[in-house]
Amino acid sequence: MRVSFFPVLFLLLPLLEIAAFVLVGKQIGALATVGLVLASSVAGSLLLRHQGLGAMNKVRAAMEKGEDPSLQLATSAMSVVAAILLIVPGFITSAIGLLVLLPPVRALFWRLFGRRVVFTGQFSASGFRRGRDGRTIDLDSEDFQRSGQGGGRPDADSPWRRLPEE
Repeated sequence: MRVSFFPVLFLLLPLLEIAAFVLVGKQIGALATVGLVLASSVAGSLLLRHQGLGAMNKVRAAMEKGEDPSLQLATSAMSVVAAILLIVPGFITSAIGLLVLLPPVRALFWRLFGRRVVFTGQFSASGFRRGRDGRTIDLDSEDFQRSGQGGGRPDADSPWRRLPEE
């Protein structure tokens, strides 16, 4: 039987956050505590906006190089999770979010959970290469030619027009 700690954490986290608010409020004052929470939320919002745009660029660059974009996807996802944790009001979630932003922590997560990430697809210099039926279509330059000026109908003996012999 597998025990899930998520419900316990879900119930315990708000209580811990309230305790953290009380402790920090006693040390630095109520106004400074609210200011820290607001600053954390603003920083998280800015980070989320920046990571959303940067994530797509990193994945696209990896695919254009013909590399597996799994690491870039995972790193970007962890940055987005960190930004969301910064947006959520609380000191514990903000501390966890700041930890996830550190590259050594992200590398540790990738080492621990990276083998569970499966990204299927084939990559080339132009990105994914997949046929409609899931098979790879790979043509040499002599296998493809355009007929006519405006890219008219392909030749009847084109590899695209041939049916596979099975």
